[in-house]
This record gives sequence, structure tokens and C-alpha cells, in this order.
Amino acid sequence: MQIIKEPTSLSNIWEVRDTKFEELLKIVVDIRKNLVAVDAEMHADLEQLLIEEGSSQQDLWGANIYPLRSKEDQVEFTSLINIRPAIGNRSMVVMDPKVREIMQAILTKLLK
Repeated sequence: MQIIKEPTSLSNIWEVRDTKFEELLKIVVDIRKNLVAVDAEMHADLEQLLIEEGSSQQDLWGANIYPLRSKEDQVEFTSLINIRPAIGNRSMVVMDPKVREIMQAILTKLLK
């Protein structure tokens, strides 16, 4: 697991990953601090890592990134940690288009 705060090569992260998923990396994006945690078996582990580093759970959203796909098909905004009925997100998918837009902007900036 690692936290990405500066632009980093997605292909380098993929090559040295600890998890052995064949197609994806699990990621959690902090939409307030503009950073992303990558490479764990579960999104909840990445969420916990960011919370331990000072992130607030309300700012954390999970997704999967598929490094071998084309840029427009790389991100899947789905994770169990996204189920938040109290704020209207009753699905594993990030339903708010503004949140998805912020997540995508952070990923575009940090994962080259």
C-alpha cells in the first residue's frame, strides 16, 4: 500500500504492486487533500491507511483502476466503502457526478 501525493507513473505502480490482481488496482481517493492510496486487497485497508494519515472518512471514495485499458476506460467508481445511505449514496458506485469528476481530476493529475 502506498499514498500518492505527487504525479507518479501508473505503469511503475502497476509493475511493483504487492497485490496480484490480474487487471486492476484498488484505490481510494481523498477528494479534499487531493491524494490517492493504491494497492491493497481491500478498499477498506486503503481507507484505514488514509484515516491514520489524517484524512476524514467523509472525503474518501473508493474505485478500481485498470492500468492496461485505454485512458477513457481505466476507472471504475465502485467500492463497498462508497455505500453511504446517510448522504444519499446507497450504491457501491459513486453516484454524485461532481464527486466522480473530482476523483477523475485527482487521478489524472497524480497517475500519469
